[in-house]
Amino acid sequence: VTGPHQYEQVLDAVHAAVPPRPDPFVDLLPASGVRLTPRHFAYLKISEGCNHKCRFCIIPDLRGALASRPARAVLREAEKLVDAGVRELVVISQDTSAYGTDWKDRPEKAPILSLARDLGTLGAWVRLHYIYPYPHVRELVPLMADPASGLLPYLDIPFQHAHPETLKRMARPAAAARTLDEIAAWRAICPDLTIRSTFIVGYPGETEEEFQTLLDWLEEAQLDRVGCFRYENVAGARANALPDHVPEDVKEERSHRFMETQQRISARKLGRKVGTRQTVIVDAVDAEGATCRTMADAPEIDGNLFIDADFDDLSAGDMVEVEVDEASEYDLWGRRLRAPGAC
Repeated sequence: VTGPHQYEQVLDAVHAAVPPRPDPFVDLLPASGVRLTPRHFAYLKISEGCNHKCRFCIIPDLRGALASRPARAVLREAEKLVDAGVRELVVISQDTSAYGTDWKDRPEKAPILSLARDLGTLGAWVRLHYIYPYPHVRELVPLMADPASGLLPYLDIPFQHAHPETLKRMARPAAAARTLDEIAAWRAICPDLTIRSTFIVGYPGETEEEFQTLLDWLEEAQLDRVGCFRYENVAGARANALPDHVPEDVKEERSHRFMETQQRISARKLGRKVGTRQTVIVDAVDAEGATCRTMADAPEIDGNLFIDADFDDLSAGDMVEVEVDEASEYDLWGRRLRAPGAC
């Protein structure tokens, strides 16, 4: 039994039944790739552990401090994945933007910048998950604005809350106003940037005023994709001992209000995509149509784009051009575009 995003535990269980070839500590998978994801996308773990001390989280206790894999090992694994047919690399860790900062003699202040550039040369989409908004993230955004870089204009950043007092109780940086400024700066550099985030509602001590601040911040930030979790105690977490735990019915009510707010934001933003041209990757095809994703949609957690005509020759992993002709709160529908003269 594993928890959310515990990909490494799943791989450990797989390796217990199907032992990997030599050098598992570097490559993590054999040349052909034992993967539990479809052939066309794969998760690429670049580090383990975390140096943050968020009160609701026990990752530093379970996995220790940040330990980054050598860049050459990450790139070797990525090359093998692309050679095996992977068309999208989803880069993951507990703190992706801190990658390499644990090295004593690191060649640059923020090694994630070079790693992202190098991964982008492999010919696959590269998507970054679990980014913390460090100042050097602004140096990643110009790469995302360059279609030739291979780095998708997509940032997954766990903001968690917006009220400074709530953030202090979480032991997270309490600078929501500056975060709004950073978001504006990123979008100025890369107007097509998609920002996904997760938030916790009902954290111990969260007042109605604090929750309303979160809703107001959400309206101002206009994030593209958002997940919301009701706070729950985690064995061993320091947050368990905080006073003024929020009743379950209040957590549920706030969760609904939060998602209703984000649903309106998402519907407006997706509605503006109607009539635009998008490159999509096909995830699945059945008798009713093709289920695809745009660059703005991460696998398994974001929305989809559906093609319900002219899809018979498509297969998972294909990339095609579409014109968006319909939108809902979370998903899109599109018409496949073909080159002149194509069948």
